[in-house]
This record gives sequence, C-alpha cells and structure tokens, in this order.
Amino acid sequence: MSKSRLPYLPSHRSLIPAALSLILLPAWGQDLPEGKGKEIVAAQCNSCHTLASRVGAGYTPEGWATVLRMMINQGVNIPADQLPTLTEYLSKNFPEKGKPAGVVIDGPAKVSIKEWKVPTPGSRPHDPLAARDGSLWYTGQMANVLGRLDPKTGQFKEYPLKTPHSGPHGLVEDKDGNIWYTGNTGALIGKLDPKTGAVNEYPIPDPEAKDPHTLIFDKSGILWFTVQNANRIGRLDPKSAEIKMLTPPTAKARPYGMALDSKGTIFFVEFGTNQVGSVDPKTLQIREYPLPDPAARPRRVAITSDDTVWYADFARGYLGRLDPATGKVTEWPSPSGPKSEPYGISAINDVIWYSESGSTPNTIVRFDPKSSKFQSWALPGGGNIVRNTSVTPDGNFVLANSLVNAVTLVTIPK
Repeated sequence: MSKSRLPYLPSHRSLIPAALSLILLPAWGQDLPEGKGKEIVAAQCNSCHTLASRVGAGYTPEGWATVLRMMINQGVNIPADQLPTLTEYLSKNFPEKGKPAGVVIDGPAKVSIKEWKVPTPGSRPHDPLAARDGSLWYTGQMANVLGRLDPKTGQFKEYPLKTPHSGPHGLVEDKDGNIWYTGNTGALIGKLDPKTGAVNEYPIPDPEAKDPHTLIFDKSGILWFTVQNANRIGRLDPKSAEIKMLTPPTAKARPYGMALDSKGTIFFVEFGTNQVGSVDPKTLQIREYPLPDPAARPRRVAITSDDTVWYADFARGYLGRLDPATGKVTEWPSPSGPKSEPYGISAINDVIWYSESGSTPNTIVRFDPKSSKFQSWALPGGGNIVRNTSVTPDGNFVLANSLVNAVTLVTIPK
C-alpha cells in the first residue's frame, strides 16, 4: 500500500483501538515538532511505531480530521475539545505532499457527478455496491456498519453489524437481495438481510486467514473471496456454510480484487507480485498469468464481454489488458502519471472506467478500448480515496470515497 495511505489494521478485533492510536503516534519519548498540540499527541502514545512511518506523505486538514474521527469510531479516547488542536497541529506539521496533479482530458462523454456525504463521520467508506433495486450501498469500515443510500431521495440508512470492530470491507448482493460483506478485521464473512437488519456471520476456519478482502458470487451461487495477507482464495457455500480455502502457487501473492468472466471463471489480481490469477470453480485449479514488468502490482480487475481482463496497476500507474487465451498483455500509462495509483475499476458497456487514487484531486478515468483514448474528470471534493467501484443496473459508475467520507454516482449518458 502507498505510504500516504492509512495502513491496514491488525486482524484481531481487540487490538484495533490500540493499533489505530499508533497510526498517528510516535514511540514514547520520541521528539515531536514544537507547537500547540504536541503534548496532546505525546499523551496519546502507547508505544511502537514512529509517527513518520505512519504518516508517509501526510494528509490535508480534512484528511487529518477524518483520520481522527476514524480513531474515535474505533474506541480511541480523544476528547472533543482536543480535536481542533490535534487537527491543526497534524495538518501543519504533516501536510499532504508529493502527489501528482490530476490530469483532466476532454473527450466525447458528458457525465454528471453527484456526491453524498455519509452520515457517520470517519466511516471510511471502503467498497460501494449498486444493488438491483437502485439503492447504493457502502461498507463503513471504521464505523462497523453497512450503509444504504437512496439516490432518488438522498436518504441514508445504516445497519450496525454483529461483531464489534469487524472492519466491513467488500460487498456483494445475492439473488435474494441479501448483502454479503467481508469482515476484514473480524476474520469472517457476513450476510445482512436489509428487510430485517438481521446479520449472519460465517467465521473463517483457517486461523491464518484473518483478513478476508474482496468477494464475488459465481454463476452457481457459490461465494468466493480473497484473503490478501494469508495468501488464500476462499470458497463459501451459502447452503451448507462450508468454507474451503485454496492457496495460490506463488508465495506472498496477496490476492486482491476479483471479477467473473462469461464462462464462470473467477479472476483475481495478485497485489504482492506481477501476476493475474484465475480459479476454475469446478476443478478448483488455480492458474497464474505473469505480467511483463516485474514492478507491476495489479490491485483491482474488471472483465469486458469478450472475456478480456483489465487491471489497474497501482504501483506503476498503468492500465493493463490481459488476453487469458494467449497471455498477451498490453498496457497504457494512466493520464496522471506513474504515481497516479489507479485503483477501483469497472467495465461498463465494454468501456473501462477507473479512478486514479494518488492524484490531487483524484480523477475518474474513461478508456475506450476501440480508440485507445482516455478521457478524465476531477472528482468533486478531491475524492480521496477510491478503493473500489461498482456499476448500477442501468450502467452508471459508483464510487466510495474513503477519506472524504462520501459516496459518488457518475451518471453516464446512454
């Protein structure tokens, strides 16, 4: 993960509040820059990591305010009257820096963009989901909720989850309208019934698989999910509740984003190496496809109707195309450059849409495979940071914006 990003947290739920406090705070006794608020920061320290190792490229004042609210949501005791002082001190001494300017390219598509702030500050909306009934969902990762937005009325509803601090992450809808999610810090898969608010949880039996990540249903109704740090692919049968775990051939491959092709094959990208992987749902065989540049780190993936695999190369700032039949790879540099950090990606009517999460502001990028031309827009409010995207039934683009605590709908003319 980019050093400028809030790091992934320990899996064990009881460690989360302490771990979050260490995002900001230095080892006991380490010198901090002088200024009002220094004593408050020092007083919050327990031990462990240096402040510099967690701050990386820093945050805007709005970003620091969100980070502090995330900590409060997770149980860190920061008195309300200290928040302005802390935000001012951290913003002054650890400002956002070193990001490329978001490049805006004109083109044929004329979109409209609407953003809604989610109700709970510091929720850190992680993944969005466009449901079949027209509602927009998101995982409130630091608020331990699933959120539902009616884009017609602007009304939100939040659904609290059963296990405290479970870290809801990925989202997917089943054929009955239930919303499934990964409990990234709870080592579980969850299912929410939106009609009743009831939550069922499926603990992952593999003790190493503590951080379930992205999830997707195959054509037979089996739920698949990645477990990034344990290097696993999970398979959950909702009827029997049986969970099986598969291990990719490459060690420390870090399976991340997932997509399904027309034949029912599950594709995933390996964020720990320069490979795309696939799973045959019948044989459970895993195949890996190497990408030509050893520095490639694909993070999310989308598939067009011709079963071409498209990936966002987060580390190098590229959009990539893989033909699984031949293994041929074609790449294009993303408009905002090598540090633009392409991340959430979707295919809409065989056009590729994604977000550059490392630029200032973040951008929405459109790539037409037929013309090989890019078009891009700046995200309102900066957009930080779009980790995943979704597509509405009528072909519009949905984003969750973690650091600005928002959900965004990009309406695309038909």
